[in-house]
Amino acid sequence: MANKVIIASDSTCDLSPELVAKYNIQILPLGVNFGDKKFTDGVDIDPEYIYKRYEETKELPKTSAANLDEYISFFKKYTDEGYDLVMFTISSEMSSTYNNGRLAAEEVGNVYVVDSRNLSTGSGLLVLNAAELALDGYCAEDIANMSREKAAYVDASFVIDSLEFLHKGGRCSGLAAFGANLLSLKPCINVKCGKMGVGKKYRGKYEVTLTQYIKERLSNMDDIDTKRVFVTHAGCSDDIVKKCVDTVKACGKFDEILVTRAGCTVSSHCGRNTLGVLFIRKSEVI
Repeated sequence: MANKVIIASDSTCDLSPELVAKYNIQILPLGVNFGDKKFTDGVDIDPEYIYKRYEETKELPKTSAANLDEYISFFKKYTDEGYDLVMFTISSEMSSTYNNGRLAAEEVGNVYVVDSRNLSTGSGLLVLNAAELALDGYCAEDIANMSREKAAYVDASFVIDSLEFLHKGGRCSGLAAFGANLLSLKPCINVKCGKMGVGKKYRGKYEVTLTQYIKERLSNMDDIDTKRVFVTHAGCSDDIVKKCVDTVKACGKFDEILVTRAGCTVSSHCGRNTLGVLFIRKSEVI
């Protein structure tokens, strides 16, 4: 008889506390560091602290992966109780989190680490799907294998209001940031093949560009798994979020429209007023 299965993820999956509790998902928080001062994502630091500190000091944090010892301790809490564990991580192209988890899993045993090839609720979609597979009685190894295949179908993107955080964090040039601000450009960041890249650049007021972005993203509903869609944002106003949810509803019928707030990793890289719609397609995202 197969062991019972626990589904876990690092904190970059950006699932709300309500979803974490509903599906009994175990979260391994990553580190967020301001100089020598170390914080734990979602435990003693949140995005609003990052924004406030940046406004006061123009300093952005460095995010850090869970190390080997942290992973081993986390895994053994469950494997010592007789569970098998399926562990999801942020894309291996973006962090050493996956590789550290893989090494720890080899040492502990009965742990299957899945490279989500994504971040934020792009990973979260895979985590929820895995939790449902566990409830249906699938074993950990099968869940991990199906999740790795499913990763290629996740459609994840965000529209950024300002390039300030990306520029400050060294992820875009000063000239590009200046040009975008001068022209009121709002770039769309796409996740493909585990990497972030700049897609279409929208122009105009942020609220207007978001409506255009959502309509374009959901224009081919025949290719979309309508089970669930995330509207994930980093500090957008309630009014903007509501308008975006209404736009999603107008594009097609989803069984679930889940609104979540991005955690410290996405927030520290992209800044306030970042919003994306994330879902699973029926065909691979190329």
